[in-house]
Amino acid sequence: MAETTMGRTAAEIASHVATDGDLLLDLERLAVEAAILAGEMIRDERPGDVTAAATKTSDTDVVTIMDTRSEATLRAHLRRARPADGFFGEEGTSAASHSGITWVVDPIDGTVNYLYGIPLYAVSVAAVVGDPQHAGQWAPLAGAVFAPALGALWHAARGRGSFRRDVREAGVRDGSDGVPDQTQVGGCTDLAMGLIGTGFAYLADERARQADIVRALLPDVRDIRRLGSAAVDLCLVADGRLDGYFESGLRPWDLAAGWLIVTESGGVVRGPAGADPQAELTIAGNTYVALALAARVDRALDPKVGPSA
Repeated sequence: MAETTMGRTAAEIASHVATDGDLLLDLERLAVEAAILAGEMIRDERPGDVTAAATKTSDTDVVTIMDTRSEATLRAHLRRARPADGFFGEEGTSAASHSGITWVVDPIDGTVNYLYGIPLYAVSVAAVVGDPQHAGQWAPLAGAVFAPALGALWHAARGRGSFRRDVREAGVRDGSDGVPDQTQVGGCTDLAMGLIGTGFAYLADERARQADIVRALLPDVRDIRRLGSAAVDLCLVADGRLDGYFESGLRPWDLAAGWLIVTESGGVVRGPAGADPQAELTIAGNTYVALALAARVDRALDPKVGPSA
């Protein structure tokens, strides 16, 4: 595949690969297997006193021992199946791709929830083309998000739709025990009636800026939810349980699988000025909600208008 990618954008490459149905289904199956394998491990082997092994961006941003174990499990499983693929994980593990495909993984999305025993955490696994370290230069092909404490599995392949399964039985490795429901974003056409998800960064200055946006947006929506896992938030948009979602500070591992799951559910995921989602801003919803949210967030960020406008 590497020879076919020269001089082409990530989106063009992804569209080309999307014609190879067998490859996409294989990537989707592998993403599901890996997500369930790591998800069951972090759920079943969670210590009663989970310890913070390190900090990342701030003293409130923790890395648990289980984070690093989960990432190692994911890398080993994916490498056994596809040794030429690249790897890009939240905990710093990386490997160059020799196939044109890179696996972007979040071993525990919602680490603080996991630490506190709150069941809203997930493993996110996505196969992408392009360079996931540079916004606008990569695109997801297949992915899975598994929230093991909820028994909820979402998965998708580009151009093949998105599905949700209830995975309840320990030991299942491919999600085949659950009857799949095809996901579909909600039909909200009035932002005032929209239930909107968001999240907050760990750095104090960034949190203050995000609080200003929430303050500006609250009067214009039904309500706002902060659940603590971007991957789960995106999947809830995909199956219509949230009408929209916005957040700044997301990294590729936070959104790679969820981005595809939303778009394969008929939704839109975008960044600033309609570009691909990126650290500056990610917005998701149906077409109406995504555009309405983008306009309102842009207004809140405009220094000429101010957050209280």
